[in-house]
Amino acid sequence: MRLLIVSNRLPISIAEEDGQLAFKESTGGLVSGLSAYLDSLKGSSLTKSGYIWVGWPGIAVDDAKQEQIRAKAFSDYNAYPVFLSERSMEKFYHGFCNKTIWPLFHYFTSYVVYDQSYYSHYKCVNQIFCEAVLKIARPGDVIWIHDYHLMLLPRLLKEQRPDIPVAFFLHIPFPTFELFRTLPIEWRSEILQGILGADLIGFHTHDYTEYFLRCVLRILGYDHNMGNIYLPKGMVKVDTFPMGIDFRRFSVAANSPETKEEKDRCWHELMNFKIVLSIDRLDYTKGIVKRLEGYELFLEQNPQWQKKVVLLVVVVPSRVGVEHYQQMKSQIDELVGKINGRFGAIGWTPIIYQSRFIPFEPLVALYAASDVALLTPLRDGMNLISKEYVASRVNGTGVLILSEMTGASKELSEALVINPNDVVEIASAIRTALEMPIEEQTSRMRIMQERLRRYDVIRWADDFMGELADVLEDQKKQQARFLRQSDRERLIRNFNLARNRILFLDYDGTLVPFTNDPSAARPGADLMEIIRKFSSDPKTDLVLISGRDKNTLQNWFGAFNIGFVAEHGVWNRDKQGDWQLIKPLDNSWKPKILPILQIYADRLPGAFIEEKEYSLVWHYRRSDPELASVRARELTDDLMAFTANIDVQILQGSKVVEIRCGGATKGTAVLRFLSGREYDFILAVGDDWTDEDMFKALPDSACSIRVGMLASSAKYNLQSHAQVIELLEQFLHLDRFASPQGFPK
Repeated sequence: MRLLIVSNRLPISIAEEDGQLAFKESTGGLVSGLSAYLDSLKGSSLTKSGYIWVGWPGIAVDDAKQEQIRAKAFSDYNAYPVFLSERSMEKFYHGFCNKTIWPLFHYFTSYVVYDQSYYSHYKCVNQIFCEAVLKIARPGDVIWIHDYHLMLLPRLLKEQRPDIPVAFFLHIPFPTFELFRTLPIEWRSEILQGILGADLIGFHTHDYTEYFLRCVLRILGYDHNMGNIYLPKGMVKVDTFPMGIDFRRFSVAANSPETKEEKDRCWHELMNFKIVLSIDRLDYTKGIVKRLEGYELFLEQNPQWQKKVVLLVVVVPSRVGVEHYQQMKSQIDELVGKINGRFGAIGWTPIIYQSRFIPFEPLVALYAASDVALLTPLRDGMNLISKEYVASRVNGTGVLILSEMTGASKELSEALVINPNDVVEIASAIRTALEMPIEEQTSRMRIMQERLRRYDVIRWADDFMGELADVLEDQKKQQARFLRQSDRERLIRNFNLARNRILFLDYDGTLVPFTNDPSAARPGADLMEIIRKFSSDPKTDLVLISGRDKNTLQNWFGAFNIGFVAEHGVWNRDKQGDWQLIKPLDNSWKPKILPILQIYADRLPGAFIEEKEYSLVWHYRRSDPELASVRARELTDDLMAFTANIDVQILQGSKVVEIRCGGATKGTAVLRFLSGREYDFILAVGDDWTDEDMFKALPDSACSIRVGMLASSAKYNLQSHAQVIELLEQFLHLDRFASPQGFPK
């Protein structure tokens, strides 16, 4: 099995130098992390056929050079480049990715640009990536897509190759519903649907996972069960996987001769000072300005620390040319100059400021030499720098000051966790860190190190891929329950050869889709024709078994020679017979329950009450799904307590809560129709848990079908009401088969 890793950038960057192509390995958390994972898999069954990394090579070239790049990238780096025009990259990467998604997902709403041309290029580039992946994908591959640049890609791939497993991981925060909904309706719906194309979706923290699930519910209407979302295409799993680092690489490097030499040089230059390290990419989300203001306040409030501490600020250049980044760079330059001018003295510069990229060994040396790491992002998906600092402190000392707005703060609770917007808190944390006793430093640091050692990047990826394997196994079990073509043909054959047949068909969700207004779910001409043909067949008894009231069923279908079950079993009617109660029932409870339902309807806009002869139904399909789920649970709890001594049942159906007389179920109704009659073909189809009583009451020889993905007592599942209609049409129109066979078990 091959692993296809798909990300915006390849693990290599390519540039033209004097007419020649120069290949250089890239750096960064994703590249180094996944590289460590891939190295750990050498010789394992997962990558015995290799892996391929798909992404943009960082350059736009002509066709001839594209082939040259593709050949060398594949042979030397297991990479497959996706080539994009400069205009596409400008609109896609610098446009939609960096001016729309990045600020929005990091809560900088005032920076968000809503430009339709940006989104059009985003869709176009995702389609180009899809075509590139499909060119190299083959059966048995696993596709792992990374980050916000390619959120539409999972669905695009699944539409073309539903047989190939697809996973998606988001490395930045996912915003709350109130922020995400600021995207235009089309964009936000397509982004969610795109991500849901994956079989497994991963986020760094539980909060991000919950925000995503909430957006899916409130925008697309799909609820979840323990992170499992049941879609028409199958089950999707959404879960939390906090990304680790290559802990061993940093801890080993901290003890290497090269690192020690670099660290000693740093100590020699700053031997009289405590070192506070601030290192980040140039980005407005990193809170660098607030960090500097906090340090300035610390020096002002703690004059005893002046000339004893140095803030080493390293800012790695990022996204050159973007307006907000250039403005922030100027702001940082001015603030550093101001602080140094205000507090500096001969022999002491309060801030040592560098704007450059730091290679790996010097970076580890900085971590190892610094007494304190000051990391205060205003919003960050994970923040691997904090973990790298902890891993590099091999002597167990050092203090980490970390923003509570980072994903890493959930794991590194032994750090000094602060609010990055509060300069007073930052200043206080710097003093606490500098004055912390060695014993407390080592106690905190050892706990964090042990945690990061256990859950490193290899464990992170192993857990993710292991969860994907479990999801695929669960999907196989679900697929085994779906009515396969061979089973369908056998079922139709048995139907056509049977002498006496009976069909029990639910209505809403089974023969017609659900609607916000129950009265709008009237049968169409096609369904009426299907029922007419069944009703005119002397060998077939058709029973509509529904939760609807008897008058509605009578008005819609009374002209047909069929049986009815209304209000989930309360009322029954044989062909051309009269309506009968299944047993003597008392509905005197209704006036007591109705006010409770009305109170909850008033508390939930869009909710309404439907009154039937022996039941009451509280509908909430038109309501806000998140608030509705809360109100439905509250209502159910109140009703259960209120009706404890009353012979009624509380049913939770599809966007409804129903209260009905006890002792009347679809199961008892089915047994009544089957008693004293001989049928050699029995079929029952339903879509919710009220139909489970019907499935359980059927004899073993019967065939039962549950519409939807949920587990059921039925023998089979179909995905939608449309497939039910298709099956019924096949009963009526397909040619007879040669010989009878038993129902599939």
